[in-house]
Amino acid sequence: MADIELRSPSFGDHQPIPARHAKDHDNLSPALEWSGVPKEAVELAVLCEDPDAPSGTFTHWVLAGLQPTATGLAEGEHPAAAVEGRNDFGEEGYGGPQPPVGDGPHRYFFRVYAASAPLGLTGAPSAEDPAPRLGGQGAGQRHPRRHPPALTAARSMLAAPLPCSATSVPACPAIR
Repeated sequence: MADIELRSPSFGDHQPIPARHAKDHDNLSPALEWSGVPKEAVELAVLCEDPDAPSGTFTHWVLAGLQPTATGLAEGEHPAAAVEGRNDFGEEGYGGPQPPVGDGPHRYFFRVYAASAPLGLTGAPSAEDPAPRLGGQGAGQRHPRRHPPALTAARSMLAAPLPCSATSVPACPAIR
C-alpha cells in the first residue's frame, strides 16, 4: 500500500514548530495537508506524538472520524463529525509541544492513518483506543512504537522542536 503524503504549511519537515502551536502559547493545531489516501479508506485519523518525553512516547493529539475524501486540516480546525481524543495532558483535543524545563529539544511526529473499516471511536478516545484498529507502525515511521505493525497506510512527518536551539532551551519561554 502506498504511503500517504503528508506536509504542513505551518512548518517544514525537520523544521521548528512555530510558538503559536505550543501548549503555553496559542496551542493551535498546525495546518496539515495530505494526498494519496487509499481508495479503500473509509476513515482517517491523525496522531501527534513526542517520542522524547521522559516517561516514554507522549501523545499530543488524537483526531479520528475524518472523511477519507479530506485532504487536510486548517490551523486550529476541528471538523464537526470528527472525534477528538484525550491527549497525555489529560485534555481533549490538541495539546501542543511543552517539553519539561531543562530537557533538550524534542521531536514531534504527525501521522495520518487511513482505516479500511470504521474505527467506531466515540467520546474522548486516547491514543491507545484506535491503536489496535490502526496498528502502531506506519509506513515511513521513524521510531518504534508500543503497538503492533500497521495494516493501514500512514505517513510520518517529523517536526523539530520549537524555535530554540539545544543551548538556548532554558532561556526559551516557549519550552517548558
